[in-house]
Amino acid sequence: MRNPIGLTRRDILRASAAALAPAMLGVRLRATAAGQVASTVGPYAAGVLPAGIRSRFVDNGNGMTTHVLEAGFEPRNRPLVVLLHGFPELAYSWRKVMPVLASAGYHVIAPDLRGYGRSSGTDVKYDDEIAPFRTMNYVRDILGLVSAFGARSVAAVVGHDFGSPLAGWCALARPDVFRSVVMMSGPFPGPPALPFGTADAAPSKAAGDSREGAYDDLEKLSPPRQYYQRYYATREANADMQHAKQGVHAFLRAYYHMKSADWPGNHPAPLAGWSATELAKMPRYYVMDRNMGGMAENVAPEMPSAAEIVKCRWMTEAELTVYSMEYSRTGFQGGLDSSYRLGASGRYTDAQNANELKIFSGRTIDVPSMFIGGKSDWGPYQRPGALENMQKNLCTRMVGTHFIDGAGHWVQQEQPEAVTRLLVDFIQHAR
Repeated sequence: MRNPIGLTRRDILRASAAALAPAMLGVRLRATAAGQVASTVGPYAAGVLPAGIRSRFVDNGNGMTTHVLEAGFEPRNRPLVVLLHGFPELAYSWRKVMPVLASAGYHVIAPDLRGYGRSSGTDVKYDDEIAPFRTMNYVRDILGLVSAFGARSVAAVVGHDFGSPLAGWCALARPDVFRSVVMMSGPFPGPPALPFGTADAAPSKAAGDSREGAYDDLEKLSPPRQYYQRYYATREANADMQHAKQGVHAFLRAYYHMKSADWPGNHPAPLAGWSATELAKMPRYYVMDRNMGGMAENVAPEMPSAAEIVKCRWMTEAELTVYSMEYSRTGFQGGLDSSYRLGASGRYTDAQNANELKIFSGRTIDVPSMFIGGKSDWGPYQRPGALENMQKNLCTRMVGTHFIDGAGHWVQQEQPEAVTRLLVDFIQHAR
């Protein structure tokens, strides 16, 4: 049955696929000797990006070929701004911000991070070595990229979602290079702590993270729930999403919609503490219903109608096709490894990654910093106390925290004008 505007969701999905065919995105299909279809990728083709942004590949000097979107590259020697995306996103998520920053006089680069899009690492499997995705290797990736572009310092590093703590780590580890930092949607968790004052204490068995107990208790609720980061660390998560019953395009449409200000169920507020009953107040995209299945099944009931899709100007079907074609081609494992299996947001579940980061225990971010979130985003509140800890203890020169009307989690895409105004003002005044 058709809706009042005469289009079904299937009509729209078909139209979007025709609007951005593989050739337009710079993907070439070829037959292999075994009769299979393989793809090779180049830069985005003309028409995919807004005017003034180009797509190119750069060797970052850390064993990685990086796909980079670039704006403001002429004239040369402008102050550099680096933009780091989140999951499940791409450098393309900054398309609405980059031209404005370039017009303000900055050289702007946004990489597909390791394991994402057209950069190295997307062919990773669950059982492959995870070391390339550890936090400090990502910092080396960004440092190498900055050096490849001939810059000794960066006016600002800006990160969203997974890119937010990564931007924070860049600023904490190398404040001489990253002169200011903006974190968006996800608070910086800070370095893991070292045991303190234990020299004369009686030996005791190391205590586990009490927060993990709250995640355990979610399983005991009715219906049983599961914290999404635990699910994303499982073997089956990648296949569940890449081979979702509704298809990758429809999965991403529902996922982006449910985490945006367009979904009427988003009414975020600080949680009282680390308990299953408090965590269960969050929507299913953060605390999943185990009885429903994986993430694709949890968001499927919130798939927007055809009319809602047509009205969604912050993520048109043509724009969504860029994401769905890339993730259909690469899968999600690279992003899952970096964002969720290594504890990028503060769940330091990989012992080696945590040990590497303990060298920074007690260190703070001492360059000018700012936090931006959407008023309809649960992200800043999903780890109780994290936002306040970042503001009061981890950032010594935080100049502001801003929550933007009409934005959920995808704040720089939902409300790019408000975000760019804040960014330009912050970068121009950061000293």
